[in-house]
Amino acid sequence: MHEVIYASATALARAIRAKEISSAEVVQAYLQRIAAVNPALNAVVHLRAEAALAEARAADAALARGQITGPLHGVPMTIKDSLDTVGMITTGGTTGRATFVPEQDATVVARLRAAGAILLGKTNTPELTLWGETDNLVYGRTNNPYDLTRTPGGSSGGAGAIIAAGGSPLDIGSDTRGSIRLPAHFNGIAGLKPTSGRVPRTGHIVPFGMGAVDALTQLGPLARYVEDLVLTLPIIAGVDWYDPAIVPMPLGDPQAVPLKGLRVALYTHNGMLAATPDTVAAVHRAATALTEAGAWVHEDRPAMLERAEELSINLLGADGQAWIRRLLQQAGTTTLHPRLQQRLEDAKPLRVGEFTALLEEVDRCRSAMLTFLQSYDMILCPACAFPAPPHGTTMSFVSYTGVYNMAGWPGMVVRGGTSSEGLPIGVQIVARPWREDVALAVGQYLEEALGGWQRPPL
Repeated sequence: MHEVIYASATALARAIRAKEISSAEVVQAYLQRIAAVNPALNAVVHLRAEAALAEARAADAALARGQITGPLHGVPMTIKDSLDTVGMITTGGTTGRATFVPEQDATVVARLRAAGAILLGKTNTPELTLWGETDNLVYGRTNNPYDLTRTPGGSSGGAGAIIAAGGSPLDIGSDTRGSIRLPAHFNGIAGLKPTSGRVPRTGHIVPFGMGAVDALTQLGPLARYVEDLVLTLPIIAGVDWYDPAIVPMPLGDPQAVPLKGLRVALYTHNGMLAATPDTVAAVHRAATALTEAGAWVHEDRPAMLERAEELSINLLGADGQAWIRRLLQQAGTTTLHPRLQQRLEDAKPLRVGEFTALLEEVDRCRSAMLTFLQSYDMILCPACAFPAPPHGTTMSFVSYTGVYNMAGWPGMVVRGGTSSEGLPIGVQIVARPWREDVALAVGQYLEEALGGWQRPPL
């Protein structure tokens, strides 16, 4: 297989601009790789091969005239099927939208295309992105490229699987309880959940304006290499004049972040679920690497983690899942995936007074967690207690990630090691609000120190 498929999006953009390789050659190489691996993975659920090749040839022709569209000129990408793509079916994994074709792109998709990126196809997601296993009644189940009997995670599991397998250099995922970071962990790639309010959610199946749960869901990039997260975040971030939660906060430069003197809180047990010995070892290797870089690492964790996880779960179900029922109604869905159906059947709404009391406690918890960060620049911990489990596992994946959705802090995952079964293990880097630059700087350093993405056997 052409080695170009394993290059970073950053390197591809540079090579295309330098005319060392054409966009058409790059797109063709990725299409060939998708054709080779996707029958086993079921990660790419809708392909636009001819249109992508036509756009690549147009990008090459523009470059020959001296015209460069943007920093991703001629670089291919995939997009999670929960994000609207104009003229292309976008299901959100739900049957009511099995043939739905949006009239405009989601904000992040439009921004990537305006930066020169070329859309190859859409990647699989569970119904409405609301499960940790990527499976739905429209397209079926996605498999992990390191072991087809195991999950690639969710909800950005299709994105994680195809990127890890060399079928795409870049995708945009969504994260409500860990849906970017867990697929990054299970598939051995890099993924960033930005600060709440950083990236517009306009055109996502779980959109802005979700009331009490609005701040939980964020969009962010997935790639094999951290440098591609660094490249992509400034493209997709910022006010779009639709999503009212977006703050025009400047982005810091990861290159300007000194690791020496960085104050790191380290933990390998969140008080709820013990991590496997391999996972603990990977996090400790990351801590050792940061210590060698001059960081100050201290074993500590927010006291509110267990309560924060409980509050996060309670918040999502406080209205009896009425917010999910409204999304299904808007989609026209009447037949649900069994797991989502069970979630709705188990729902028990709170009384109004109980609900407002919950919101008050959520705010107190967020305050307590924020106070913890007064003493640290970042947190280093597992992304999950275990590597990718077999399909159908009901054990919770999200206790190490979901608390940081409730806090609203930026978090990313980079591969930190390999389990005894040969599966990737990610480490999670959580930074202060609006300090994605710190998370990305640390992630880039740990990627180099620990080896980063490794090719799957597929």
